[in-house]
Amino acid sequence: MNRPRSKTGLSPGSLIFVGHKKIDQTAIDIMEFNPAELREFRTDKPEDTFTLKESSSISWIDIKGVHNEEFVAAIGHHFQIHPLVLEDILNTRQRPKIEYYDDYIFLVLKMLSWNSKNNTIENEQISLIIGSNYVLSFQEREADVFEPLRARIRKGKGRIRTMGSDYLAYAMMDVTIDNYFLVLEAIGDHMEMLEEKLLIHPDKNILKDIYILKRENLLLRKAVWPLREVVSQLDRSESPLIKKKTRPFLRDLYDHTLHAIDTVETYRDMTSGLQELYLSTLSNKSNDVMKVLTIIATIFIPLTFIVGIYGMNFDNMPELRWQWGYFAVLALMGLISLAMLWLFRKNKWL
Repeated sequence: MNRPRSKTGLSPGSLIFVGHKKIDQTAIDIMEFNPAELREFRTDKPEDTFTLKESSSISWIDIKGVHNEEFVAAIGHHFQIHPLVLEDILNTRQRPKIEYYDDYIFLVLKMLSWNSKNNTIENEQISLIIGSNYVLSFQEREADVFEPLRARIRKGKGRIRTMGSDYLAYAMMDVTIDNYFLVLEAIGDHMEMLEEKLLIHPDKNILKDIYILKRENLLLRKAVWPLREVVSQLDRSESPLIKKKTRPFLRDLYDHTLHAIDTVETYRDMTSGLQELYLSTLSNKSNDVMKVLTIIATIFIPLTFIVGIYGMNFDNMPELRWQWGYFAVLALMGLISLAMLWLFRKNKWL
């Protein structure tokens, strides 16, 4: 895994990749389509995308592997993308945002997936350039959540082959947000499992899992909350790239985003509740131990008193020379212990 490269001291617009290299070879998956035709191919040459800018069909140009700075720069130069936008594409630490330019719209999203092996969220930055007849998508790695969308394009189902690039971008955002709910479902299942463990046998490992879950919820919140404003701005924008017939779908997408935000906030509260439950369970366990020790100490107080009396070396203590004195004192101590145990049980202290 490569170390992130620093941009300290460089001028704005310097094309330096910031992040971790997640695949070895940069490649481009291209889907060029209209209602009647579909052309799909893969290439590793940026110049193979140059003719698509003037195509009458809609083109989805999916660049996988943004670590190749020259590769991204070549595409950016041909599609006349601002250097600051290219700089943001190469910096994989961006937060979700939207920016408007004369002939395109720039979007940054976060693609999330749940790693069931270590119960953590894996995130990847997706940058979208929405043009009049194309969508450029920049991803960090090969695997993504867009395969169902590609299948819809291949089969020609729904509106996607008859709509424009704005609807294609909407569809990509919709798939990304729908995948958030899969991550939220996995987090919910993990929280239920932790809650069961807390009630049965709380230990320090569970507390570690709770803190990891709390950190993952924070990561999810950082990905979802800014997205609400991105979708809202896209719906309210006056850009000619966003057609009127696409806006109802954007409003529906906004509702989905709000639903995801509500779920994230609920899980955030539930995670805090798990932490409180852990501390409460440990406190109750400590109280149970202290209760047992207190009962034992309380029982031995009168017994210690009796033993202390008969441990005094005075001559005028008739019981000391009584034949059955020792056994009588033991019996008295036993009766006192049994009486105190009965009293504790009667008052439900035991």
